[in-house]
Amino acid sequence: MGKRDDLIEMYASELKDKCGVSADMDLLKKVVIGLGPSIYNADAATVAASQKSELNTIRNNFLMKKLGLSDGPELDAGINAAIETYGKSNRNKYRAVIYYLLTKHFGKENVYG
Repeated sequence: MGKRDDLIEMYASELKDKCGVSADMDLLKKVVIGLGPSIYNADAATVAASQKSELNTIRNNFLMKKLGLSDGPELDAGINAAIETYGKSNRNKYRAVIYYLLTKHFGKENVYG
């Protein structure tokens, strides 16, 4: 197994243990591949959920550009729901896990076709 496969397994464990979600491994793998080399950078691989600029990046670059959603209050509600599901007290929130949760929340699995 390569480093990416190890990370995918870790993200699946995070989803199961911290979010109570049984991961669709095919979708999770596609989300991770879509993140590219950022998963190997410790800073880029995690989400600073308390920083407004980080949440704006998720809204603009992922929800609107990648998933094709229209801007509106439901985007912030979705981000907040994903963070709540992950657990605000969890210090490390992995970007791949948050993006997976958001993809499922908005029913946009088809983007990863």
